Amino acid sequence: MTATSLDVKGLNAGYGPTRILEDISFSVPSGSRMAVLGRNGMGKTTLFATLAGQTRRYVGSIRLGDANIEALESSARALKGLGYVPQARCIFPSLTVEENLFVGLKSRPQSALEESYDMFPRLRERRKNLGSQLSGGEQQMLSTARSILGKPSVLLLDEPLEGLAPVICEELMAAFARLASSGEMTILLVEQRIQSALDFAEHVLILERGRVAWHGTSAELRQQGDTIERLLGVSGLAH
Repeated sequence: MTATSLDVKGLNAGYGPTRILEDISFSVPSGSRMAVLGRNGMGKTTLFATLAGQTRRYVGSIRLGDANIEALESSARALKGLGYVPQARCIFPSLTVEENLFVGLKSRPQSALEESYDMFPRLRERRKNLGSQLSGGEQQMLSTARSILGKPSVLLLDEPLEGLAPVICEELMAAFARLASSGEMTILLVEQRIQSALDFAEHVLILERGRVAWHGTSAELRQQGDTIERLLGVSGLAH
């Protein structure tokens, strides 16, 4: 698949009777990068889970390219081109790295595994190791690689750098940048490392208490130190 746009309008969602997201609307152009920012507990992970079909949607539309996907099950959304790498990583600990990657191939040939190994050489070195034997950073690489093997047109990355060593973070962000520059995927990133997120993204969405508090370009946000401090609790990032 090639990159497609993502359009969300009037989205309200949550868990059971509890609404977390209220009137969320935004658009991400095809092939671009957007960071979803906000303090802890403001609805970022719920937004990604909702886009992936894992929460209760009360109202609102989710459009992936030309297709409305809000009524589809998670598996059907994946077939339409939505890739999701959750915060929990969700690998199979009792399977080897290579067996984990097989799950992501879908109908693609086994030779496509080389794409994952080229992107993350550590996985080639560890391909016969069990998922439970990997470090946190290697598990994140595996989870990401498995999702990318399905060639999603839109990729959701929920806090991929959480708890990882700086050198691993740099390696992952470099891989994400290569993906984005290829033009094959539209990438949305939730990340607590604000500087890394702004360096990566062209567009930024900030959530506060389940609502859109700010939406614009990363360049615009860098010029608004008061907004960064008020909504993100961070100072000294604006340029």
